[in-house]
Amino acid sequence: MYLQESHKVWLATGEAPVYLEPSMANRHGLIAGATGTGKTVTLKVLAESFSEMGVPVFVADIKGDLTGMCMQGEETKHIRRSIDNMHIENFTYTAYPVRFFDVYGKQGHPVRTTISEMGPDLLSRLLGLNDTQSGILNIVFRIADEKGLLLLDLKDLRSMVQYVGDNAKDYKLTYGNISSQSVGAIQRALLKLEDEGGDIFFGEPALELEDWFDWDESGKGAMNILECQELFQHPLLYGTFLLWMLSELYEMLPEAGDLDKPKIAFFFDEAHLLFDDAPKALVDKVEQVVRLIRSKGVSVWFITQQPSDLPDSVLSQIGNRVQHALRAYTPKDQKGLRAAAQSFRENPAFDTEETLQALGVGEALISVLDADGVPSIVQKANIMPPRSSMKAAPEQNVQAAIIASPLHQKYGQVIDRESAYEIIEDMREAQELAEQQEAEAKAKEKEEAALRKEWEKEQAAREKAYRQSSTRKTTSSRSSSSRSKQSAVEKSINKTLNQAANTIGRELGKQIVRGLLGTFKK
Repeated sequence: MYLQESHKVWLATGEAPVYLEPSMANRHGLIAGATGTGKTVTLKVLAESFSEMGVPVFVADIKGDLTGMCMQGEETKHIRRSIDNMHIENFTYTAYPVRFFDVYGKQGHPVRTTISEMGPDLLSRLLGLNDTQSGILNIVFRIADEKGLLLLDLKDLRSMVQYVGDNAKDYKLTYGNISSQSVGAIQRALLKLEDEGGDIFFGEPALELEDWFDWDESGKGAMNILECQELFQHPLLYGTFLLWMLSELYEMLPEAGDLDKPKIAFFFDEAHLLFDDAPKALVDKVEQVVRLIRSKGVSVWFITQQPSDLPDSVLSQIGNRVQHALRAYTPKDQKGLRAAAQSFRENPAFDTEETLQALGVGEALISVLDADGVPSIVQKANIMPPRSSMKAAPEQNVQAAIIASPLHQKYGQVIDRESAYEIIEDMREAQELAEQQEAEAKAKEKEEAALRKEWEKEQAAREKAYRQSSTRKTTSSRSSSSRSKQSAVEKSINKTLNQAANTIGRELGKQIVRGLLGTFKK
């Protein structure tokens, strides 16, 4: 709990109380240990302490047992024993100002972000793309930015990817080859993401992290709980979402330098999912954000089983460590145990490696930074008991808190404004209409040409028939006239010939006779 008189967080008690300096909380922290060793209790105590000192908190609730922080705690024999053993005076149970969030909108205010805000790097990781496909996705974002097309939800991104694929030839000289195989692979990955709930997660109204910076009437920082029981069934979406929040927070907050206490505290449960299968470039970026976000007043706490679950580059940025019991059943476990023990400043009073294996539930080895930023010698201690309820809040309490929150109206309804999908669809419809009109115009022109050709053919046939008819009439008239004239001539000639023939015949008849009858003259 936060002690106003000492301005420190009373975290645990061993041979002496263990305090966390609020001014050193933004050097980040690690809560590690095997399942069932008390990590959740440690998380709750720290979150409650930050809230009491007026620091808003974000915490991912994977098991669903953090919802009880909205209710006052109840005394049990275990808590009473801890209070007595630690000599805690004036211990009181209390509830905290809790707001519930849920990516799927069932157990909290819907949490959404836009495709553009997520960016191509995190999306490539979320979609499991290779380097070539990631490069094409970056091209898609670049073209969308150049054309002023908003990428808000998955249908926007699918339309944009299809548009780039359909016009790949136009962009080849500027951006290089855009293969249809890679475009198809991205589209298939988007369909898989949609099946995992990506269609719910991407959209508007997008979550504004400024809403997490809130306080109740007494000055307690708001406890922002993200319900993750369903989200955790999709580890890649869960891990990418947490990375997005961290990067958004980094971009949003101004430089603050060294503060007396953090502006906000983040608790990332199952933190190894942030880094599993992440490319080195992304891990390097996360390491950079973790290192630099300290100066913006953000305290980041990673909760995981083994410290080795986190990259060394991230572990090196963590100044406060709470290590619960570890079990070493395999050679790999033993190696992790030794590494965890060696990360502490050795305490001559006990063997760190042996003590780690013998810790009971609620016990931990703790090392925190002092006021000068120097890691303390590791101490064995019992974690303080939480002041809020250890039980999960009843469903009706959670729903009542959701409805009563001022954020209910803000995030309750989905907004689908004009973005890339609608614009590209309009462009496609306009293009299809233009192509249809062009096709109709060509068809009409072809039909008119065919009709014109047929008309011309018919005209030619009519003209030919007319010419042939005219020719026949002329020839017939001439033949008839000729025949009439020839008949008269023939009659005249025949008459003349007949007369001549008769005369000649008569003369010849006379000659012959004379010849026969007198002397023949020839």
